[in-house]
Amino acid sequence: MTLDQALLFTLFGVVFVLLIWGRIRYDLVAFAALVLATILHLVPKEEVFSGFGHPAVIIIALVLIVSRGLMNSGAIELVAGKLLSNSRGLFTHIGLMSVVGAGLSAIINNVAALALLMPLDIEAAKKAGRAVGLSLMPLSFATILGGMITLIGTPPNIVVAQYRQDALGEPFSMFAFAPVGLTVAVIGVLFVTMIGWRLLPSRVTEAPASEDPEASLYIAELRVGDSAKEDKTTVGDLYPVADENDLNILGLIRNGRRLRGFARQEPISPGDFLVVEGDPKAIEAFMGAAKLDFAGSEKYSGGLTGGNLTLKETIVPDGARVSGRSAFDLSLLHGQGVTLLGVSRQGRRVHTRVRHMTIQPGDVLLLLGTEERLKNAVNWLGVLPLEGRSTGLIQRNKAILAISAFGLAIAAAVAGLVYLPVALAACTIVYALAGLVSGREVYEAVEWKVIVLLGSLIPLGQAFETSGSAQLIASGIVGVTDGYPAWVALAVLMAVTMTLSDFLNNVATCLIAAPIGLQIAQTLGVNPDPFLMGVAVAGSCAFLTPIGHKNNTIIMGPGGYRFGDYWRLGLPLELIVLGVSVPAILIFWPL
Repeated sequence: MTLDQALLFTLFGVVFVLLIWGRIRYDLVAFAALVLATILHLVPKEEVFSGFGHPAVIIIALVLIVSRGLMNSGAIELVAGKLLSNSRGLFTHIGLMSVVGAGLSAIINNVAALALLMPLDIEAAKKAGRAVGLSLMPLSFATILGGMITLIGTPPNIVVAQYRQDALGEPFSMFAFAPVGLTVAVIGVLFVTMIGWRLLPSRVTEAPASEDPEASLYIAELRVGDSAKEDKTTVGDLYPVADENDLNILGLIRNGRRLRGFARQEPISPGDFLVVEGDPKAIEAFMGAAKLDFAGSEKYSGGLTGGNLTLKETIVPDGARVSGRSAFDLSLLHGQGVTLLGVSRQGRRVHTRVRHMTIQPGDVLLLLGTEERLKNAVNWLGVLPLEGRSTGLIQRNKAILAISAFGLAIAAAVAGLVYLPVALAACTIVYALAGLVSGREVYEAVEWKVIVLLGSLIPLGQAFETSGSAQLIASGIVGVTDGYPAWVALAVLMAVTMTLSDFLNNVATCLIAAPIGLQIAQTLGVNPDPFLMGVAVAGSCAFLTPIGHKNNTIIMGPGGYRFGDYWRLGLPLELIVLGVSVPAILIFWPL
C-alpha cells in the first residue's frame, strides 16, 4: 500500500464515521474532505471543483426541478387521483399505493413521488380510522424500488451511468436499468403488499386518537367560472366531490347576496360564489376537482413574473392593522395583490361574506398570493404566519403542457437527438416560462446539500480509483471469492454496497463502489456491466435504517417509527432484492 492509498483510506474512513455519526452536515463533511485531499495533493488542484460541473450533478438538479413542475401542474395528482380511493381495504390500499408510488418514481425523482403520495396516504388512513404507520413504510419502500427502473428515477442510477461513460466511453441509456429494475420492483412491491406490512411492530399499527375536527377549518368563498355556462350543475351535484375531499358546502352567493339555506337545488352560474368549509388542502383539492376559481384570479398571471400561488395561514394578534377592519376596507386584493380566501374563527360559522367580515384578534386568515406578495402583505397587515402552514395552489390547467414537455424531452433524449441534460434543461425552461416553476422554486427544488455532496465526492472517487485504492479492495473481494464462479463476487460486491448504503448517502456509496465493481470485472476478465448494474441496484436499496434514504427519513415522524422498526420489513426485503437481482442481472447482462 502506497502513502497516497493509506491517506485516502484514512480520509474515507473518517468521512464514513462522520456520516454515520450524523452530527455534522454531510455536505460539509464531504466538502471538507475534498479540500483536505487537495491540500495533501491527493486530488490535483485543476480537478478540485470539476465535480460540480459533472453531468451527474446537472442531471440530478434538473430532475428535481422537473419533478416540482410536474407536481405543480397537477399531472401527477391526476394520475394518483384516478387510481386511489379512501374507501378501499388496507390490503388493496397498500397494493395500489405501492404500484402507483413505484410507477411515479420511475418517471420523477423518488423523493418527489413520496412527497406527493404521502399526504394522500395519511388522509386515507385518517378517514379509515387506522394507523398511518401500517402503510407509510410500504409506500416509502415502493417508491425506492420504483426509482430503479429508469435512469432518472434515482440518483444512484445517474451516478453509475455517468461513471460508465467516464470509464468505458458510453453511459447506460434511459431504459437500460428497466429489465433488472422492473423485475426487482415487481417482486419487491408484491412482498411489501402481501407480507411486508404484517411484519411491522404492533406499536405502529394502533389507530391514532381522533383529532379535533374544528381545529383548522376555514370558511371560504370559491368563484364559479365560465365553464358553468354549458352545465346545469346544481349545488347538490357537487356534494359527492365535497365529501371525497372532506369539505362542507354551506351555501351559494349570487349578485352579492347569500341565498337562503344551503341552496342545494340551485343551479350554479358563472360569477356565483360557493361558500365552503374545510382545511386549506381540502379547499385547494375541491377547487381543482370542481373546476372552481377564487376572487381576483384574473389579477394573477403565470410566467416568470407571476410566480406560483400559495395558500398561507396566518393568525391575527392584538394591534394588527387588519384587526377591526375587513379585507374590503383595506383594499387587500387591489392594493397588495393578495386574496383573503378564508377565515377560521375558533370553529364558529359566520354568515358575513369573507371579504366583508370584520377581522378580530385570534382569527386565523387563509391568504392566497405569490410568495413575494404574501410576504409583503403579512408584514403590512401585521399578522403572524403559522410555521409550516403553507399549501401550494396547483395549476391543473397546465397538466397537458407539463406532460407533453416532459414526454418530448425524454423521447428526444432516448432517440439520441438531444443530450439528456440539455433535454431536461429545455423542459425546465418551458416550465419556468409557463409559470409552473417560479424563479424562486427553480432554486428551492434543488437539494443543494446533495449537490455539494456529489460535487465534492466525484473528484475524491476519481482519486480513489487512479491511486489504485479501488483495485486493492477489488483484489480483496476477488481473493475471498477465489475458486467460486464470478457471480459470487458480484453477490459479495452487492451485499457490501447494500450494507454501506443503509448507513451512508447512496450517492456516496455508489461513487466508491462503482470503481471497485469495474476493477473486479477487469481482474476476472468479464463484462463490467453486470457489476456496475449491481452497484446501481444495491446502492438504491437502503431499507434497514431511516438514514440510508431520504424517503425513510421523511416517513419516520408521520409514521411514528423508531430506528429499530425499519429492519423488520427492510432486512427480508434486502435479502429478496439480492436473491432476485443477481440472477436477473446475469440474464439481462451476461458476464
